[in-house]
Amino acid sequence: MKSPTREFVNTRVDVNGHSPTSMRPRYFPLALCASLLCLCRSYTLRSSVSWVVSSNDVDVEDADLSEEVAPALLVDGAGLWKANVLGDRLETPGLGEQVEPESGEAAQLSSRLFSYPVEKVKKSGGSSSPPPHQETARTARYIAHYSDWGHLATISTQDKIRGVPFGNIFSVSDGPLDNSTGVIYFYVTPMDNTVTDLKSNPYASLTFSEAEGDFCRQMVYDPEDPRCARLTLTGKMVEVAPEELAFAKEAMFSRHPVMSKWPVGHKWFFMKMDLIQVWLQDWIGGVSIIPLEDYFKATPF
Repeated sequence: MKSPTREFVNTRVDVNGHSPTSMRPRYFPLALCASLLCLCRSYTLRSSVSWVVSSNDVDVEDADLSEEVAPALLVDGAGLWKANVLGDRLETPGLGEQVEPESGEAAQLSSRLFSYPVEKVKKSGGSSSPPPHQETARTARYIAHYSDWGHLATISTQDKIRGVPFGNIFSVSDGPLDNSTGVIYFYVTPMDNTVTDLKSNPYASLTFSEAEGDFCRQMVYDPEDPRCARLTLTGKMVEVAPEELAFAKEAMFSRHPVMSKWPVGHKWFFMKMDLIQVWLQDWIGGVSIIPLEDYFKATPF
């Protein structure tokens, strides 16, 4: 006589009358297909710069980017943050769906408001290698010239931190790529907290790091490694005089083309730093205070 227990085990069925053994071959291909589909939903960012870049060469020199018009261009957040790819189609992060490029004047303006042509970005790269660390004045000029941005520290006028240091990031330039002056120019708005601070106390310190470029990554230097040079320029921030405005504009807009499209309602204006001290650390064993005369005599090229 057969065991009742074994008979029960061998004749188990589910609520649909199917044996578990017969289900495995049927559903395994479906499970494998589902796993492959999940893997295919990954997102790859290709040919991207920091902001949205339109593949069309849109001329917006005469476009109205006033404070009243510009915010309307930012309503479609998804459109603003699409990744620019090599081709006519765009992929939306995480969804894998294809989105057609925006059309119309608003779309063209929004794609250019915070962007600039890729070829101009590539041209703004620094020199292939820095000067020898023993040439401190030249190293300082090299960093000042090839840095596109820096950290500006001021004495705060904000209520909760009044009288204590406050840092902010600014795009800067000491001249077009082929014309270094050593004088750092800024393009700022009165709406910025830092500019408010400077009205109360015009003295500030601007810090650059060689980690901004490729050298420290190539040498596997941590940003705090003394061999990954850092430069701090301290001085008085002043508004650029009328006779110097043309050069300040060329210096900033040639390195940061998008600035020429920023909303005029923000009342942008040019400032520069009148230097008091040049502080450099570019090697192990201490820092260098570079005389201003040596700094301005040196060349980054």
